[in-house]
Amino acid sequence: MDLRVAAYAVVFEEERGLLLAHWHEARHPAWTMPGGGIDPGEDPADAVRREVEEETGYRVEVDELLGIDSRVIPSRRRTTPGADAPLHTIRIVYRAHVIGGALRDEIGGSTDRAAWFPLDEVAALPQVGLVDVALTLASLR
Repeated sequence: MDLRVAAYAVVFEEERGLLLAHWHEARHPAWTMPGGGIDPGEDPADAVRREVEEETGYRVEVDELLGIDSRVIPSRRRTTPGADAPLHTIRIVYRAHVIGGALRDEIGGSTDRAAWFPLDEVAALPQVGLVDVALTLASLR
């Protein structure tokens, strides 16, 4: 079994809505929470700050740990070409807020767009399951 540990941010502002990143590496591209894999030896809070900036252009400050989600993806449902083992994914979810930067799209990464969405429009978007998990942890759903 493979293991992936990642950190994600719930960035929500009343005026702009929820910040999402468009993940394009899957079989079915979808919107997700900004964030991603933790590098070896990297603190999860540092990872989420780095990943949000890479994917959205914003610098964020971490406010609080919302929770940890654990899930096992069977090998037949993996998106990685050639993966023949299940993937245990541990997703650390934080609440964060923007402290600088400007919205931009990531180039050459696993996401290709970033955007703000009114909360009442998020359910209608093509999205990964992490969005529901994160919104529930943040008491926004």
